[in-house]
Amino acid sequence: MADMTAIFFILLIFGVAFPAMLTAWWLLFPNLIKRAQTRVEKSPASTFWFGLIVLIALIIPIFILMALPIGPAKSLAWILLGLSLTVSSIGSAGIAAHLGFRLAQHSNVSSLGGFVRGAVILELAAFFPLIGWLFVWIPLLIISFGATAFAFLNWMPRGSVNKETGMQVNTLKTEGV
Repeated sequence: MADMTAIFFILLIFGVAFPAMLTAWWLLFPNLIKRAQTRVEKSPASTFWFGLIVLIALIIPIFILMALPIGPAKSLAWILLGLSLTVSSIGSAGIAAHLGFRLAQHSNVSSLGGFVRGAVILELAAFFPLIGWLFVWIPLLIISFGATAFAFLNWMPRGSVNKETGMQVNTLKTEGV
């Protein structure tokens, strides 16, 4: 009975922690998240393919380091894996911001409320057994890697730069924060 209770509370803590972490990223790095959101909104296909390239570029050294019989190499592989998943949460926050923006368009909620609801929807969709694991979580993980890489490189999709001034055009709703 104690094992079941422990598993339940661990899942509950993770269920609350993921939207909280994405919200923290959204509040701490609004411009970075906005770039990831713009990339997810304007060019999801190129974000997916670039994310797949980034993911393959990360997986190869991780597998090589894991295969080495040296303890520090395996530790470095686990650190690289943890860091890459942590950094990819920037792209996940961009996806949640996109979902929250779409929710805020259709209902009367603030941008923060829409973002938190988008993060919860993202989490619950990926948590759904089998369908969510294979057809939601994996593609969204790849897209989040691509959105993160695009956001860090500051590569914006075509059409989001004003031709006359050369400045970024902000078409996103920015009320509240």
